[in-house]
Amino acid sequence: MFFSGDSSTRKRVDLGGRSSKERDRQKLLEQTRLERNRRWWLRQQNSAALRIQKCFRGRKAVEAEHAKVREQFFTTYGRHCQNVDRHSFGPDSEFLRQLLFFFDARNVGDFSALVETCRLLQNFVRDSGDAVNLFAGMDYSSKNALVDYRVKQLAYACIQAVHQNRNQFKGQLLMTSDEPSSPTILLLEAVVMLLDSKLPWVCKIVGHLLQRNTYSLLREIVLTAKESVETYSTGRVPSLECLLTILISHVGQNHCICPIIDPRWSFSSQILTIPFLWALFPYLKEVFMRRGLSEHYIHQMALCVQNHTNVLPDDISADFPGYACLLGNILETASVFFSQPDCSLDMAIDIAAVMTFLLQALPPMKSSNRESKENSSGGEDEMAVGDEIMEKVVSRDLEQQISNAIDPRFLLQLTNALFGGISLINHLCEEGPDDREVAAIGAACAFLHVTFNILPLERIMTVLAYRTELVPLLWKFIKRCHENQKWSSLSEQLAYLSGDMPGWQLPLAVFCPVYKHMLTIVDNEEFYEQEKPLSLSDIRCLIVILRQALWQLLWVNPAMPPNLMKPAPEVTSHRGHPIEFTQQRVSIVTAELLSQLQDWNNRRQFAPPSYFHADAVNEYFISQAVIENTRAYTILKQAPFLVPFTSRVKIFTSQLAAARQRDGSHSVFTRNRFRIRRDHILEDAFNQLSVLSEDDLRGLIRISFVNEFGVEEAGIDGGGIFKDFMENITRAAFDVQYGLFKETADHLLYPNPGSGMIHEQHLQFFHFLGTVLGKAMFEGILVDIPFATFFLSKLKQKHNYLNDLPSLDPELYRHLIFLKHFEGDLSELELYFVIVNNEYGEQTEEELLPGGKNIRVTNENVITFIHLIANHRLNFQIRQQSTHFLRGFQQLIQRDWIEMFDEHELQLLISGSLDGLDVDDLRSNTNYAGGYHSEHYVIETFWEVLKSFTLENQMKFLKFVTGCSRGPLLGFKYLEPLFCIQRAAGSASEEALDRLPTSATCMNLLKLPPYRSKEQMATKLLYAINADAGFDLS
Repeated sequence: MFFSGDSSTRKRVDLGGRSSKERDRQKLLEQTRLERNRRWWLRQQNSAALRIQKCFRGRKAVEAEHAKVREQFFTTYGRHCQNVDRHSFGPDSEFLRQLLFFFDARNVGDFSALVETCRLLQNFVRDSGDAVNLFAGMDYSSKNALVDYRVKQLAYACIQAVHQNRNQFKGQLLMTSDEPSSPTILLLEAVVMLLDSKLPWVCKIVGHLLQRNTYSLLREIVLTAKESVETYSTGRVPSLECLLTILISHVGQNHCICPIIDPRWSFSSQILTIPFLWALFPYLKEVFMRRGLSEHYIHQMALCVQNHTNVLPDDISADFPGYACLLGNILETASVFFSQPDCSLDMAIDIAAVMTFLLQALPPMKSSNRESKENSSGGEDEMAVGDEIMEKVVSRDLEQQISNAIDPRFLLQLTNALFGGISLINHLCEEGPDDREVAAIGAACAFLHVTFNILPLERIMTVLAYRTELVPLLWKFIKRCHENQKWSSLSEQLAYLSGDMPGWQLPLAVFCPVYKHMLTIVDNEEFYEQEKPLSLSDIRCLIVILRQALWQLLWVNPAMPPNLMKPAPEVTSHRGHPIEFTQQRVSIVTAELLSQLQDWNNRRQFAPPSYFHADAVNEYFISQAVIENTRAYTILKQAPFLVPFTSRVKIFTSQLAAARQRDGSHSVFTRNRFRIRRDHILEDAFNQLSVLSEDDLRGLIRISFVNEFGVEEAGIDGGGIFKDFMENITRAAFDVQYGLFKETADHLLYPNPGSGMIHEQHLQFFHFLGTVLGKAMFEGILVDIPFATFFLSKLKQKHNYLNDLPSLDPELYRHLIFLKHFEGDLSELELYFVIVNNEYGEQTEEELLPGGKNIRVTNENVITFIHLIANHRLNFQIRQQSTHFLRGFQQLIQRDWIEMFDEHELQLLISGSLDGLDVDDLRSNTNYAGGYHSEHYVIETFWEVLKSFTLENQMKFLKFVTGCSRGPLLGFKYLEPLFCIQRAAGSASEEALDRLPTSATCMNLLKLPPYRSKEQMATKLLYAINADAGFDLS
């Protein structure tokens, strides 16, 4: 067949490879599926419609039957029950059956009928005195099922009626039985009468009410009543309170057979979450605090806590959350529980567990400014970054209720209740702790740890440190767990609180801050001689445990990335990250305690310095420590004592070198040169250098000296003259004769509190001297200035305490310690909260507290007095001078550079080692030039002569050749450039040998003629180093 030109006759081909029959099959299957779904949906609609219609018809039939029976009831008994007699309540009467069948609390007529029924019921029972006979006749045993059913329904109907009409009668809800005309009182009193403990059906009624969630109805009734009451009555007990009292006192009794109900509808969840419940119902509080009753409800709550069950109702409002209301009510009664001599350990553990769980959800108190503001840098807590957690605000009154309840007396009772039993059982036990001890310790630590993050610490720490045995008991527990490796048992006991947290973290989180606080108050005699509260051997063991724990937290297993591990003054994310928060908190308090123990060890060594050093610090660690956001960097900032001192000095010198190199290129074009008169060095330096900017101070400064004749001294300042200038100006400025500084009995320097009486510009001078010291450290120049430790702490912006006072005024310290241990009546000594300052014969009196001249020192406030005295002398008197000195110092030395050193190490950075000149170290790091070598006879003679010098002459020699009397802190290997001895006078002629040795301090170079004898060399060297001729010898 030939092509006709008609394309419609061409055969169609499916490129997908499917035939048209296959396409038709898929379409048919899809249509069938949709049709099947449509038919299923129609069946569902028809079924639902039938159920709705059935329900509607049933409800309509019931309502019709209710209306019919209601009409019969009112016809028979009257609208106001005027035809009712005592026989109407009997088992054969239709009165109660009909009333309970049609009763609707929303119906006014039904409500009135029920009220009248209750009024008649009370009258009949009052007349006969026998409620059982009224309901059951003469034979209760044969009619008990019917009677029990009716009284159960009647009791619930009364409560339901009060609940439904609570807003209408809100002013009557808290009335007493003295108001018999009130409908609500008639209804409530009827229930109270039916719940008489002597009646046979009481347990069945209570069980029925609890199963019908009656506490939720009573909760809403109480909340409505609270709205209408401005002042709470202190007279007779309201009927509503009587009803609650009967209900709670029935449950948990030995004869009770009530079924166990859902905790969500229990008394604890529904009623105890009402704010300020005990102020409204004081009698209910009295009943609740009965031992067996309180133990039952507290144990119920503890079980819910352990099972992580949320059973609390919806919050009343945002500022009255249920957990806070429950906490406030429990705390008000907890102190009574703990004060009872027969308070069981199990009860104490349950209370602590419940309070801990509730406290965890509580936001920090507004008045709780964490004391870490003194010990840690500010900034926002970055743990909560990314969390969508809205800040919760609790009512001020509710916050006050909680804060007032956790007072020193309560903490004392809590710790005594938890630790009292275990201290006797395990006092001499060397084995690991048993389960009861673990439970008690765990409950106490969990509660206190959460409390530390919620309440102001100043209210808590002193009582825990001095009025409880927490520190020694907790230490014994920690020590035994550490020795026996029993930490896992604590983790298991506290799984509901701490999750997968290691068992040692919570005890350390509590022990460390309490012991740290104790160390700020303990005096030197108690710590070193009496060894209280811990022996020195125990403290050495404690240092090892803390060091290992801190290394584990910061290096082995950090909880979060290092850049997020910043200590914050207020950490509020413990709800969102409980494990991470606790781990961070433990690392902070452990580091703070170890730092404080290191300070005590520096005052009088009781442990080798290596006890504080981590074992795993190596070159890799050092290289990482200078890189931000690494674990090593975090350790260096938070726990620098874990790193050996020499390693930290290397890091510090590398930081200084980097800063000098960074500022060096900028300073080449802004170089400053000054002419300084040697006999007016301080005034000239102050006038010329004080005007320099921070950039200029960091740059090169060159000095030319002018001698007493007005002639500029020889020598070009390549760095050596500047070193000499720094050493001389510090010697002049810090001389006590100048009046800016004073000396302690140990000849250590600190700012003169009366400096303003000598120098009008004393604060500007302190700023300048801070700059001078900062410049010396910045350039790596050691200066011989022995500062007092309590003044060096100001460079680290730390606070001084009582144990720092002996270095300033040992006599005052002895007097204060005498007062601390005085056994008589201190008020007889006629001491007041004032201190007398005596500066240059001028006496002034200052109050230590507002109105202090009228506050007498007593045995109760003597500790406060002692620490206020110490604070005044160590911190307050020198605060202005220290502040200005620090400002000048920080112009060149950043705070984080010296944060890694303690005060004693800082003194070494400033002045170098006090051990003298290590001649062998200098010899092994010396270069030779001009024909000299290490085995040359002149060189051999030189080293012998130098070794024979006194320490003073050795330091003078070192200054002669380097410009500084002290060598580098890490040894002469780090002297830049290395010390060099160059041959002077090419020939060995008599004229050449008569020359004195000279130096170029900028190059650390000694130009030494080839003296022939040991005596000649010693004479020439001593003359040169003692000539005090400035740089003229050069």
